[in-house]
Amino acid sequence: MLHRRSPLAAIAAAAGLALIAPTAAHADTFTPGSSGLGDPYFPHAGNGGYDVAHYDIALRFSPKTHKLSATTTITATAIQGLSRFNLDFSGPKIKKVEVNGKKAAYTRKGQELVVTPASGLPSGEKFTVKVSYAGKPRAINDKALGKEGWINTKDGAVVLSQPDGARSWFPANDSPADKATYAFTVTTPVGVTVLANGEPKHSGISSVRGGWTTVKWEMKEPMATYLATVAIGKFKVTESTVGGVLNITAYDPSVAKKSKHLHRTTAKVVGWGSKLFGDYPFASTGGIGDKVNVQYALETQGRPVYDGGPSNDLEVVHELAHQWFGNSVGLRSWKDIWLNEGFASYAEWLYEEQHGGPSAQKTFAGLYKNKSGFWKIKTGDPGMKNMFDWGAVYQRGAMTLHALRKKIGDETFFSLLKTWAERNRHATVVTRDFIDLAEEMSGKDLDPLFDAWLYSSKKPAL
Repeated sequence: MLHRRSPLAAIAAAAGLALIAPTAAHADTFTPGSSGLGDPYFPHAGNGGYDVAHYDIALRFSPKTHKLSATTTITATAIQGLSRFNLDFSGPKIKKVEVNGKKAAYTRKGQELVVTPASGLPSGEKFTVKVSYAGKPRAINDKALGKEGWINTKDGAVVLSQPDGARSWFPANDSPADKATYAFTVTTPVGVTVLANGEPKHSGISSVRGGWTTVKWEMKEPMATYLATVAIGKFKVTESTVGGVLNITAYDPSVAKKSKHLHRTTAKVVGWGSKLFGDYPFASTGGIGDKVNVQYALETQGRPVYDGGPSNDLEVVHELAHQWFGNSVGLRSWKDIWLNEGFASYAEWLYEEQHGGPSAQKTFAGLYKNKSGFWKIKTGDPGMKNMFDWGAVYQRGAMTLHALRKKIGDETFFSLLKTWAERNRHATVVTRDFIDLAEEMSGKDLDPLFDAWLYSSKKPAL
């Protein structure tokens, strides 16, 4: 893991969970890992007692029947002596579970898959878990948060898992605090295209056997579970490079009208963002346009997905800004979602400001005129049901950054954006980390500003 500090230990301490390794005197003590990491919005998501390093997901999928058979192999390290541990999984029927190559007992309850290995796992030990399963994965439907997870399409499937839909298609430690690397091996009928996070292995060369073809993709930089994706179907694929970064875009012909400029726009925005935010944080970029019928786009790592194709250039700006802010610099807790959406929304303001549109100040001033209802939800802790509220999280998140820019000046502010992305590259953060860095770089006490803009239910004074 490439975390700057141990996010799982930090979360465990905050939630009162015992994830500290046993002392030498108790080296043979094995206890169950916790069934959640205590996230204030998703307390049952994530699991205690181990830290995942890598997911290897191998699946075979038929677009005709929408059935899959899959094996997910997880490489992890125990951070306490484990008698058993949990995975988040609400996907198809399980066929077999193995730990370190030996059959393991398991039970399922809700989203929890409880695994009991043949023998205890000592603290500090690296271990593997292999889960085989088959059936029809189903999307998760939440009245407040919408449709997420494995979503079947007319000619295949697309995965959009924010905030906790990863469990719909692979067993995971489904917390943004536990990033890992990924490998995807996907087998489909010949003629079907498969895209995923990262880069195609062996230059995209696939093996063919009995009318089925297999392709492999790898995401070599750490990634949160909710950002993992595969897209299966009929796609027009374009490949090039931008500033030495591989750019792979694809779109379903049915959304060609909105997607035909996706490749060019992606390259333009990545070049712009690299100048403003620092080096692009992944080995490849791109985008996927498909007809998913969810009415949102998602910043799936390295290759965002646009339902119906991007509606305009600013949608591409937003999702690609997330590659720096939200994907590389990742959340440790969902209550800090403004660090994702506020930054990506402010990137839109900056792009407009620098491309002949309204200044960020003009956009800010227009939003500041909003009446009392606009200010009631707390931007820095909006609650689970309001975590994607357009006004409170996206627009007021951007307004918070603009208020900060006015307070510390452009030179310090734009240096802060780059430093934030660089210092926390591939790590996880909380809001306090950003406040501390802003104070360090500006030499100012900024707590009053952030308290007013993030944690108050009333309109901040200018």
